Amino acid sequence: MAARALFSAPPGLYSISIPPLSSLTSRAHRVLLSHHLHVGPLSSSSSSSRRRCHYRACTDESKGPTSSDSFVLTTPLYYVNAPPHMGSAYTTIAADAIARFQRLLGKKVIFITGTDEHGEKIASAAEANNRSPREHCDIIAQSYRSLWSDLQIEYDKFIRTTDQKHEKVVKDFYARVLDSGDIYRADYEGLYCVNCEEYKDEKELTENKCCPVHLKPCSLRKEDNYFFALSKYQSKMEELLTNNPEFVKPSFRLNEVQSWIKSGLRDFSISRASVEWGIPVPNDTKQTIYVWFDALLGYISALLENGENPDIQTAVSSGWPASLHLIGKDILRFHAVYWPAMLMSAGLGVPKMVFGHGFLTKDGMKMGKSLGNTLEPTDLVNRFGADSVRYFFLREVEFGNDGDYSEERFINIVNAHLANTIGNLLNRTLGLLKKNCESTLPFSSTEAAEGIGLKNTVEKSVEMARHHYENLALSSACELVLDIGNAGNLYIDERAPWSCFKKGGETAEMAAKDLVVILEALRIMAVALSPVAPSLCARIYTQLGFTEDQFKSITWADTKWGMLPAGQKTMDPKPVFARFEIKSEEELQEAVSKAVKSSKKASRTQGMVGA
Repeated sequence: MAARALFSAPPGLYSISIPPLSSLTSRAHRVLLSHHLHVGPLSSSSSSSRRRCHYRACTDESKGPTSSDSFVLTTPLYYVNAPPHMGSAYTTIAADAIARFQRLLGKKVIFITGTDEHGEKIASAAEANNRSPREHCDIIAQSYRSLWSDLQIEYDKFIRTTDQKHEKVVKDFYARVLDSGDIYRADYEGLYCVNCEEYKDEKELTENKCCPVHLKPCSLRKEDNYFFALSKYQSKMEELLTNNPEFVKPSFRLNEVQSWIKSGLRDFSISRASVEWGIPVPNDTKQTIYVWFDALLGYISALLENGENPDIQTAVSSGWPASLHLIGKDILRFHAVYWPAMLMSAGLGVPKMVFGHGFLTKDGMKMGKSLGNTLEPTDLVNRFGADSVRYFFLREVEFGNDGDYSEERFINIVNAHLANTIGNLLNRTLGLLKKNCESTLPFSSTEAAEGIGLKNTVEKSVEMARHHYENLALSSACELVLDIGNAGNLYIDERAPWSCFKKGGETAEMAAKDLVVILEALRIMAVALSPVAPSLCARIYTQLGFTEDQFKSITWADTKWGMLPAGQKTMDPKPVFARFEIKSEEELQEAVSKAVKSSKKASRTQGMVGA
């Protein structure tokens, strides 16, 4: 950090100057330095000790339901300086797949997403578009909701940090941390990145003192701010990671976090004197609460139902601590270091896991507007559909690592896996059933599979897929489900039922059983792949003769072999997934234009119907 320590500070505390004690006591707030200078605390309660608790021995209000039947997961609250990009879409697609899988297991899932709407960058973006900050936030927040709908994201809670209930929870949390003796006031000087909304350590900047993430110059600032005493939690954070090695995943992200903590935790500013668009610091309206100290609380305020008393105790009783925070690796420090320490200070339980995934590139290059190679998720969905987008990124990117997108590879993968391996297998099997059995199953899948090795292959693949889903290895889970399709195609080619039907007698009977076996394998695939490609799997299920309501009520138990009954009538075969063609640049632009126009026309039609 481009600053110097101006007083004797704990290890890692820097860039802070403390005014004379006489000036401190004359302020509307007395400075809280209970563990640094032992100045009398500015407290909302005479008893701060009741909230000083070890993170593994919290008060009764620190934890919500502990039942193993609940699963609370979150995406980041996305910053609304601009519309959603493919990176935020990727996180949310993954979160939705995990949520859908947990629902299949019968868990009570609370899937939280939302928008982070305060801060200097938001105010600047609004001004650049000649809007008020609130108008700007409303527009961008709606663009996230619209994209999530297009991507078939089924979230349970959408929190906005401009919601009134959120502001009340933030102020309640601030008071708790204050009572714990962990907030104090001091001057701060350092290099600040507006895009990160964060002061930077000089050693992490580039040669030109630019932010290593945004490659823009950091500006020198000096402010009178409130600080959180992060350094006080050095030993507790070390203990957290030692006792909970699963707290940060993948393991190489845990190594990063351990390195940060080992280098010494430093107190950080939790207010801004120069930012007006934010939640005012309680009893000091000249400052607003730092955007991260504000936004992280959205994971808790989101748990409140409309009309409930908006306080911490009510919120945590509805599901805290979270089972999983799903984030990009660029915000790992905030979630794996700052956030658990803040929660410890407030006497609340820490999340069970923080998972930091990698970045996306396009054609092997980092995406950026200056390079002209951005990947717009709305355009991608309009052209290829939600199932294709969801499947490609979850199947082709090993979750946790960086991943790359190229259009040619995208089209080749979804054509090969979804159109050929799955779609073509279903279509030709149903076609044979219609031609030879009048689209009616002559045997149950249990009876048909007697002595058939494909049944064992399917059962083993499904069990392994479940294991990978549970461990967030989404790519491996997809691969194992697809292996069932590969095995089914190999089976039908080897058995050649089209030839066996012509021979009649027992040979034709065996051919009929073969069709039932393959259709049962496809049914199980539809259940097991439904977290990733829900619409495709719904189409498969209905073609097999089930209703949409039956598909909506499936559980993971439906991956058990034997759910197709004798006599079930299937639908006429129709392609469940259309192949895509690789287009020229001119054809591509025309396709995008048509898709956008079609989407706008549909929106106008819906608006007229609604009116």
